[in-house]
Amino acid sequence: MKISYSALYSATIFTTAIALLSCGGGSETTHEDNSANENGSEIVISHELSDAQMLNPVNYSDAGAGYILKNIFYPLLSIDFKTLELVPLVAEARPEIEVTEDNKMNITYRIRKEATWDDGTPITPKDVEFTLKVIKNPKVDNVNNKPYFEFIEDMVFYDDDPQKFTFKCKDVYILAEVQSGDLPLLPRSIYDPKNLMDGYSIRELTENQEKLASDPKIIEFAEDFNSEKYQRDKNFIIGCGPYLLDDWQTGQKVVLKKKENWWGDKLKGAGEYFNINPPQIVYLTINDQTTAKEALIAGEVDVMRGIKAKDFQELLETEKFKANFKDHTPPQMAYTYLGVNVRKPMFSDKRTRQALAHLIDVDKIIDKIALGYGERAIGPIHPAKEKMYNKNLKPYDYSPEKAKALLAEAGWADTDGDGILDNTIQGEKMKFEMNYLYNQGNDTRKAVGLLFQEEARKVGIIVNVISQDWSIFLETTKTHDFDMYYGAWISTPIPNDHKQIYHTSSYNGGSNYTGFGNDETDALIDEIRVTIDEDKRAELNYKFQEILHDECSYLFLYYPLERIAIHKRFSNAETSAMRPGYQLTGFTVEKAAAQH
Repeated sequence: MKISYSALYSATIFTTAIALLSCGGGSETTHEDNSANENGSEIVISHELSDAQMLNPVNYSDAGAGYILKNIFYPLLSIDFKTLELVPLVAEARPEIEVTEDNKMNITYRIRKEATWDDGTPITPKDVEFTLKVIKNPKVDNVNNKPYFEFIEDMVFYDDDPQKFTFKCKDVYILAEVQSGDLPLLPRSIYDPKNLMDGYSIRELTENQEKLASDPKIIEFAEDFNSEKYQRDKNFIIGCGPYLLDDWQTGQKVVLKKKENWWGDKLKGAGEYFNINPPQIVYLTINDQTTAKEALIAGEVDVMRGIKAKDFQELLETEKFKANFKDHTPPQMAYTYLGVNVRKPMFSDKRTRQALAHLIDVDKIIDKIALGYGERAIGPIHPAKEKMYNKNLKPYDYSPEKAKALLAEAGWADTDGDGILDNTIQGEKMKFEMNYLYNQGNDTRKAVGLLFQEEARKVGIIVNVISQDWSIFLETTKTHDFDMYYGAWISTPIPNDHKQIYHTSSYNGGSNYTGFGNDETDALIDEIRVTIDEDKRAELNYKFQEILHDECSYLFLYYPLERIAIHKRFSNAETSAMRPGYQLTGFTVEKAAAQH
């Protein structure tokens, strides 16, 4: 049975998030960058709040790295920036998808005849196979990524058509086309010079993970692949995309350089991913937002997103900004939340967590801190996705009285008269004192913490508002060493697969930082992943959102609007809901660029 998936990728479809909104790092801007911009340079300088963790396209987990990597590594398919529809990149077309009589899937692609590696050799199905082998290698450090490719169990090649191949899938999976097309193709000559992965098939790597974890060649390959050279060294970070890593100065900038003889230039005009213009893209790290704003006004930065709401409003009234920049506020495919560690005894009772939800004045946060650039959130599915969004759920209202009642029900009381609630949990008496973590340099998250701190104080809860360097903050959340943290997840316009963030199997090594979940929610997530019928999947998503809302491991805040500034010298610089909200590779400058 041949089926079409085009309806799954409309502009109203949002998925579970892929990576945390990143903030952190540190650097100074340079006069050199400023003078280049004032002379109408075609070089694009984009502000980043933090360094990428790494530039390994399989192992990375932060959004900032993803924005850089997508210009170095091209997959089979991607999502059109404007239409949010799937489009072919290295593949010549979207695949043919077949659901078999035994309820499995076959996904068949052909690779473009133009697609080559930098040495001119063609990209073949064997390169696709190698990339999938890397992802499935049990010792490769990509636990976040592995679940999305579990459904592919084998590959078929065709002697009569060497550029054609088929993924054999063990299950029907809602993200089958998206994920099968999202392999960041790796050149085997760079990433496996010893041919260590040649002796293993996709089926073997799928079925024998535990056994292969002790295989010497598997271990040797993984140790090399996980090493720093494939994270930072420009000689080992090479893909088939239009740009090369030219320079990485830690805490300062990452520089990409356009390839001179890139295969995609032959397809110029065939879509945004082949209309590549800037000779260089500079990702300039400035971890202080005030300093970054000043660099923007001074012309040292061309593109800035995530501008603090107050700064953005002030910029709109600044004459120099109005003369040189355009402002944009597209919707973000993201949601913000406070994560509560449900596996800590203090928060094991959901009534305690629900009480915390009633102490957060989200409407005030949106109005006074986000300055209106957001919409109240009730869960991980954006309301624009009308069919999957559970509109029957009502957000927790700000109500200290309801919070007090729930806390009392959960056993919290001020038994010693010191003004602080206490409780005996698992035989141990404890004060209600908790830490609220946020990443250093993010004033919005700090302000939310201070607001929550004050509201909690009124009912007898001590909240310590603590900032951490971005890398430490990430490690703290991943190792579950927190009480509460402010987080955000970015999503993309594909169907919702909740496994990475909410399945209990994702607690160690995945992204289930809060410890949410049980057998019931795991079963729901597993069923959602394989339910193609949209009506049935909507019912399942409704139930999942109800449980998530009731359990309060996530205290959802709002779906933000992006705040972007782009220098006026660039044309073809539209914005959209596709993160990060702009497509740097398409920016063009008229030959007679205006002097500023």
